[in-house]
Amino acid sequence: MFETVPMSRITVAGMRESHDDVLRTCSEVGNVHLVEYSGDEMSVGTPHGDADSISARLSKIRAVNNRLRIIISSAPISAKQVESGMETLDAKIDSALELINEATEAEAEITRLEENADLLDKIAPLGLPLELLSGYKNLNVIIGHTSKAKKAAGTFNDIRKDIELHIAGDAIAVACKDDKMAEVSMAMAILGATTLQLPEGEGNPGKLASSSRKKVEDLSSRIEKINSDLSIWASKNGNSSIAAQEYLEREYEILTGHNKCAVSSHAFVLEAWVPTANSAKIASRLQKVVSHVEVKAHESSHHGHHDDHHEEDNPPVEYSNPDPAKPFELMTDLVGRPKYGTLDPTTFMAITFPIFYGLMLGDALFGLVILGLATWLKGKDFAKTPMGAKGMTILTWMGIWTIIFGILYAEFAGFEVQHIAPFSMIYPHHVIHWHGPGHVELGYPFHRVGHSLMDYILISVYFGAIHLMLGFIFGFINVAKDHGLAAAWFEKGCWMLILIGGFGFIYLFLTTENGHDESLISGLEIPCLIMMAIGLVSLIIGLAVYEGFGWVGGFIMGPIETFGLLANTLSYLRLMAVGVAGVKIAEVGNKMGFHPMIDAASNLGEGLNILILLGGFLLWIAVQVFAILLGLLSPSIHAARLHFVEWMSKFYDGSGERFKPLGGRPLYVEGH
Repeated sequence: MFETVPMSRITVAGMRESHDDVLRTCSEVGNVHLVEYSGDEMSVGTPHGDADSISARLSKIRAVNNRLRIIISSAPISAKQVESGMETLDAKIDSALELINEATEAEAEITRLEENADLLDKIAPLGLPLELLSGYKNLNVIIGHTSKAKKAAGTFNDIRKDIELHIAGDAIAVACKDDKMAEVSMAMAILGATTLQLPEGEGNPGKLASSSRKKVEDLSSRIEKINSDLSIWASKNGNSSIAAQEYLEREYEILTGHNKCAVSSHAFVLEAWVPTANSAKIASRLQKVVSHVEVKAHESSHHGHHDDHHEEDNPPVEYSNPDPAKPFELMTDLVGRPKYGTLDPTTFMAITFPIFYGLMLGDALFGLVILGLATWLKGKDFAKTPMGAKGMTILTWMGIWTIIFGILYAEFAGFEVQHIAPFSMIYPHHVIHWHGPGHVELGYPFHRVGHSLMDYILISVYFGAIHLMLGFIFGFINVAKDHGLAAAWFEKGCWMLILIGGFGFIYLFLTTENGHDESLISGLEIPCLIMMAIGLVSLIIGLAVYEGFGWVGGFIMGPIETFGLLANTLSYLRLMAVGVAGVKIAEVGNKMGFHPMIDAASNLGEGLNILILLGGFLLWIAVQVFAILLGLLSPSIHAARLHFVEWMSKFYDGSGERFKPLGGRPLYVEGH
């Protein structure tokens, strides 16, 4: 479950007459990732002649689907159904495009008319028809708009006799000859006036503005009608349109697949990656249409740490996770696909991410809200897309683990409900204690903001140490597979020793009181220090030899980087800090809102208790809503950070290429 799909290299060669059939067969088998030819021994192929017509049809359908945001709502249909309905659909697509273009032009015209009306409104106070403000040969008319228009008379006083000045509201109109233009412009600048570009036309600006707004209303009504027609069109033809888009995208990839192949005047060569498990079946299919098919399984060979190896030698990556973990591939893709041959952390992250989230939020009410939100969103259109469906599944698991930890913590909306009916039915009268390893005292319920706070802190640190150790183990396996055991030891094994030795020594130090060792591993202080020393020496050698720092750099950077591991471990304290902060926010709402509300409800007939009741209720609801929104955001960010930054940095290489089979994966169209 931690491995990606093994890949094999397939080489296909034949006469150019069979090139189209080979590409179509590759698409039909659905598991052939073409490798782009980059050599110079042969030429690169050119697209099939039908590619241009397919591209034109595809552009139209994409334009319609993107504008209407169509989400398919029916079961997949066959490719034959799509093919038989393409001509009819083309006419329907053209009619939809006409409506879309009309709406686009109307929207642009509305923007122009609104800008024109705003400009006319600024000119209207002058009471001058537009034809009097322009069209003169020896006279310039400048219209300005400023909140300081009342001061214009004084500002223009020095040139008043040489100009014609008219002021109304915030508008200023100045008529002058060419030789006074500079002085008029300077006066306008002093007033902070915006010079208005006169609109075209004749007549009263106020009436023209009203006319423009009437046209805007008419155009808006027309757009509403168009949108209604498009909505009806989408409900009738949306499924066919989305299916046609997928079908044409597949066809376009097939017809342009020649671009990735090497060709000569009579022959072609195609190279691709295929899943090893399907390679024999794929080769058998191809051998029916071409003369030469060769399959070779990819074999990773050890190479030096600094050896160059070409990116094209690395196969693309196809996930191979169990169904429950597949939604979490969305999270792994956020930091890139794992490099081929390295471990895929998706399945492990599918377990730890929602647990970390629930460990922080841990409130049964908040978990129910998140679970309800995920259930509600699953009915929305975007949740029907592959990415949306994965996101809703992740959100569902976040809600489930929040409920689980909420029950363990006995927390509901920030209240401790151990002794409150009906919750008390699932809790013992007294807390059941269990003294766990590492001086952690667990209990049911586990009151994390009460007497169990110190245990909550210890659990966070222990989670961090275990999580990081698993990261180093994954890293050790990855480096050993790629560079050998020696490189793995000096790159990752040293860190494992430092983590074990350092954690053990600190644990022993803290659990030794007055010379009496109360730890589970008493008397191992010296072995822990020896482990740290061996790990540090190995780290210095690794930095000097494998990382290229040199011996001086290794001796300097080794001890410094060791402190970084301490920071990584302590970073997991956010599991506690975020959790406690969330509880305290909810408690503030309960103390300031809920309790005064209950007190006021018990004495409604006295004084201002009705107002206190209402105010307390509103405050309590507001704080709870804020706490839930913060709970959706903050724990998810910190849980993601612990995985992406603290954990995956210890082993993960996200440089892998996504496996993209020719023709894509069928979603809405069955068959080829």
